[in-house]
Amino acid sequence: MPSTLGAKQPKRENRRMPDLDALRTRWSHALDGARSPGGPDPAPYADNLLARWQEPQRRYHTVAHLTAVLDHIDVLEEYANDPALVRLAAWFHDAVYLPDRSENEERSARLAERALPEAGVGEEKSVEVGRLVRLTVTHAPAEDDRNGQVLCDADLAILASTPDTYAAYTAAVREEYAFVPDEAFRAGRAAVLRQLLDLPRLFRTPYGTREWEEQARENIRRELAHLTAAAPDSPNPPRKAAK
Repeated sequence: MPSTLGAKQPKRENRRMPDLDALRTRWSHALDGARSPGGPDPAPYADNLLARWQEPQRRYHTVAHLTAVLDHIDVLEEYANDPALVRLAAWFHDAVYLPDRSENEERSARLAERALPEAGVGEEKSVEVGRLVRLTVTHAPAEDDRNGQVLCDADLAILASTPDTYAAYTAAVREEYAFVPDEAFRAGRAAVLRQLLDLPRLFRTPYGTREWEEQARENIRRELAHLTAAAPDSPNPPRKAAK
């Protein structure tokens, strides 16, 4: 990139070597779906993004996570107003990721808003992708925000995975926050999980509500019980430890 740059169970996120060529093809299709013909070669943009998603500090927010989010968008695309923009937002939503920084989503959104116009995407669509990326801070799309609902449900679908996959997810999140002392991490993670359980709905699309909500809540309750058995409350939870 130039310098400006279904099944009922959610699909498994794991650490097997991803198919990077398949991901490059998916990027090209999403980009072409959002721009007029004759734009710049999509390959350098895909390569830059894939390099970002493979940075060494990542344990959960990896190419496997990107692939899973794209797969979940495929399941949910009928609910989106513009699936191509949702897919582009998935590519950018954690493109900038440092676990000890709080501005990752904002920096990722700005990257999208710079790179996409350069790649031939119109300004209005590029702004929409940036908006969607910023929405992953809260995962709280409006009732009429169909694009946002699809992206947020796809990003949170890991919460509804099988117990083994969920355990691997939580272990990977802990690795990303290895710089946080264990007691503080456990207490902070528990606080985030309580916030999730207090939400009236974790998932906003009809499919997500029907197929993922119950399993996600079961997984969260199980993890919370494990965490609270050993950790007191902490006033400084690790940021975004739920995603």
